[in-house]
Amino acid sequence: MTDDLPRPVYFLSDSTGITAETLGNTLLTQFPANNFDRTTIPFIMTVEQAQAVVDTVDELAAHGPAPIVFSTAVGGDIRRTLARCNGTMVDLIGTHVGQLEQALGTLASGEPGRAHGLGNAARYQSRMTAVEYAMEHDDGQSLRALEKAQVILVAPSRCGKTPTTMYLALQHGIFAANFPLVDEDFEREGLPEPLRPFVGKCFGLTSNPLRLSQVRTERRRGSPYASLRQCGFELRSAERLYVSHGIPYLNSASVSVEEMAATILQRMQLKH
Repeated sequence: MTDDLPRPVYFLSDSTGITAETLGNTLLTQFPANNFDRTTIPFIMTVEQAQAVVDTVDELAAHGPAPIVFSTAVGGDIRRTLARCNGTMVDLIGTHVGQLEQALGTLASGEPGRAHGLGNAARYQSRMTAVEYAMEHDDGQSLRALEKAQVILVAPSRCGKTPTTMYLALQHGIFAANFPLVDEDFEREGLPEPLRPFVGKCFGLTSNPLRLSQVRTERRRGSPYASLRQCGFELRSAERLYVSHGIPYLNSASVSVEEMAATILQRMQLKH
């Protein structure tokens, strides 16, 4: 069923709201024919703040379709307050906490923010160190400590190297570098010299010519760099290079950064 007006959707949290958005949007992708108007409200820390959100949702429900509400609030009083709203409530945390308490024989802490905060200081620090490494080694800017890389993404320009390495670092704590393939590499059909000792760590990205041309046009409209012919040449050359060196690769044209990262982790057997 579709409506002319978008269905209001709220992502609510007593922390950053990242988990509510991620899980809620994953569920919403199963309903592509529907139009949604999304709002995220993070850091709901008091019952008063929760009640203000409930009042907003109830006002919308009184004059249109009931909003869909995804919540990852863990505090008991806040969860109970939000549950009284007249929206369609999807409690992404509370639904399962009772099951885990019973299985583990202990009560949940009820502390907000542990998923994305400093609850595990060592893991947080490792992710920040990985982000610093990814920034230093973006687009071949630095060769320092390249041996520490767990994966090196290799691709022609604008195939998604930077966002993928940053995601691997920030979300998974992976030491990821990325290196561009340029005309000289295509002419000699060889890896850039600094990468040759690390071919076993390399993972290639490719795309399709039309998509790559569109992306490059946003940066340099009308340039040879953005032409369909040049994009096709670079992608064909890159794929030949990957095959000749035994480098696994992935077409990034219609794949999200999250999917690319998961594929790289699996195919490179990376621990995180």
